[in-house]
Amino acid sequence: MNKLFDDLLLNMETYYAQLISLLPKVLLASIVFAFFYFLANRSRNFVNARLTNNMDDPLLATFLSRVVKIAIVIIALLFALQILGLAGIATGLVTGASVSAIVIGFAFKDIGENFLAGIMLAFNRPFRVGDTVELDSYKGTVVALNLRNSRIKTFDGKDIFIPNANVIKNPVVNYTMDGFLRYDFTIGLDYGADVNKAISIILETMQQIPGILQEKKNISVSVSKLGTSTLDLKVYYWLNTFDASVSSGDVKTQAVQQTLDALTAAGFYLPGNIVEVKNYKVGTV
Repeated sequence: MNKLFDDLLLNMETYYAQLISLLPKVLLASIVFAFFYFLANRSRNFVNARLTNNMDDPLLATFLSRVVKIAIVIIALLFALQILGLAGIATGLVTGASVSAIVIGFAFKDIGENFLAGIMLAFNRPFRVGDTVELDSYKGTVVALNLRNSRIKTFDGKDIFIPNANVIKNPVVNYTMDGFLRYDFTIGLDYGADVNKAISIILETMQQIPGILQEKKNISVSVSKLGTSTLDLKVYYWLNTFDASVSSGDVKTQAVQQTLDALTAAGFYLPGNIVEVKNYKVGTV
């Protein structure tokens, strides 16, 4: 019994001596890791702020700033292991991380696919936050660009989260990337009306409506269709999508109303569709 107690006491003294000798290394490794972790956070914030001010795409800025932080944290961990005399473990972690990445990649194929697609979108940048787009048959405004999905808000208020892999694989329609978007509406004239005079009145009226572009993009009117009871004119005009003070709905309402008023005041008849109903009386026997 005494021998067992002596062996236990000897082991405890050995562990205590090892702990005392290792304590300075643990303290130094902790200080180094804490310093590098603090540096990683500051570097991430600095890189994110600088890139956000100089880039149109917040996703790319966020992604690069996170990469900087992760890289510094990994370096800090390797330094700490080296200080503790665990260089072999550090090498094993690097090797194991590579193997684990392959295994996890196969196990979470869809997640990895969306993540890589998010990286591609970050560098490719087919759209930005605030753009009006059509993604995977959904149309709306881009609210957020994440590394796994893209979030858009439809015009009826729904939030749609679309996997980035779907965005990469399907066509992306961006309505507002260059700041110009064309709208149109149709006016039906009576057959026999003076088309050239009507077009002149429409152009003059459209030029008076605030928000419609006139210098960078031209207003145009053309005959679009010979209807059943009307000769249809299609009016095309452009808006600046970067101007938040311009509402496309308000502009279109004013354009249609003022055009109708101007044509009516000029004596043009604007008929509706005429439906001819014939009643065939069947003779009696």
